[in-house]
Amino acid sequence: MSEPRSAPTVGQVVLGRRLQDLRERSGLKREEAAKLLRVAPATIRRMETAEVTLKIPYVQVLLKAYGINDAEAEAFVELTEEANKPGWWQRFHDILPDWFSMYVSLEGAAALLRTYEPHFVPGLLQTEDYARSVMRAGAVGQARPEDIERHVALRMERQSLLTRPDAPRFWVIMDETVLRRPVGDSPEIMREQIDRLLDTSALPNVTLQIAEFSSGHHPGTYGPFVIFRFAVPELPDMVYSEYLTGAVYLDARPEVATHLEVMDRMAAQAATAPRTKEILRDVRKEL
Repeated sequence: MSEPRSAPTVGQVVLGRRLQDLRERSGLKREEAAKLLRVAPATIRRMETAEVTLKIPYVQVLLKAYGINDAEAEAFVELTEEANKPGWWQRFHDILPDWFSMYVSLEGAAALLRTYEPHFVPGLLQTEDYARSVMRAGAVGQARPEDIERHVALRMERQSLLTRPDAPRFWVIMDETVLRRPVGDSPEIMREQIDRLLDTSALPNVTLQIAEFSSGHHPGTYGPFVIFRFAVPELPDMVYSEYLTGAVYLDARPEVATHLEVMDRMAAQAATAPRTKEILRDVRKEL
């Protein structure tokens, strides 16, 4: 059988969906494909939904049965081998929960990330000291200092995403609460954090807006969420919403459409990007 693993890479998700599409185009049912591999139909489903790693011999048998020519099959196999390689973030497997491993994989593959954050500066924009203070304050139970440092290192490494050659567009709406609630045991931490926000908001691919108190209630006040958009057609828009001990990933069209509408309404209501820079400078003077 194919081996279960923690969280799939985006490449594995794409190839699983492509494998399903090829099977359906060939007219084969899952039960018929399963007989070819002498496995249960559930195994075919798990391969197509990226719940298990795609084994090359299985892929080769299925592609032949689906009528794929040798050249296309060879290209598919090469993509599978590439997708099966561990992502850089798996070096942090000791502290990275499965539900967030998937997030890092999606983040690295997205062409556009839109996020609403009511409590903290988004991880991709945090300074090291701000991130460390947030994690220490949020540590419940047995979080060891060395584990917190590993989390900080992971967060800092993720930030290279914003300046790489094919960097995604990152569009952030952040509640004014984030600026008004002090983080850390020194005002210098917040000053450096605001400097970091001003610097990163100058990047051509980053848009930052503050949802000011004076603009009143907005539809996103129930909690933070992220919308991913990808450049590959196999992956639809996806919504990520985190809770205390995990997260949910939504890709059903009605749910995604609702979140997009909420994000659009908040973007229209929040301060513009130029006005946001004025707000940041004003808050920094007050610290």
